[in-house]
Amino acid sequence: MAVLEIVTIPDAVLRRKARKVTAFDKEFQILVDDMVETMRAAPGVGLAAPQVGVSLRLIVVEFGDEEDEEVPKKLYIVANPEIALASEDKVKGIEACLSVPGLVGEVERHNYIMVKGLNRQGKPIKVKAEGWLARIFQHEIDHLDGILYTDRATRIWQPKEDEELALAD
Repeated sequence: MAVLEIVTIPDAVLRRKARKVTAFDKEFQILVDDMVETMRAAPGVGLAAPQVGVSLRLIVVEFGDEEDEEVPKKLYIVANPEIALASEDKVKGIEACLSVPGLVGEVERHNYIMVKGLNRQGKPIKVKAEGWLARIFQHEIDHLDGILYTDRATRIWQPKEDEELALAD
């Protein structure tokens, strides 16, 4: 496994619609492992393949219980993710992005979503996500369509050094 370089704006790959994953071969498995290692090293809670310069519809997300830090984090690996269901209710939250360093923004997202996609072996999966986990998935799926959180933000700012924020990506 390797820690990959995270591309930042204005790299063109971040604005491109990513290609569907069609092969779940050894090369794909290496990419998945490298993305997980890169996300953890950053550190982040999610990473999309375009953020490491690969225009594929692949995301990795790792998130624990918002209420209880003792609960182990769960790792999600989703190829070709799509939002199959989204709540009408939306909530605003603060987001940041490894590919947009030095800024944070307030973004309105669906509070609940169901994501359909394929696991790392190419088998169909569904993920039901609520709250912060739903926000992370929406943020990462946006990356696959060339959308950055800054495109959806109602306001953007540079956080102060002592400003503690819970952030996506």
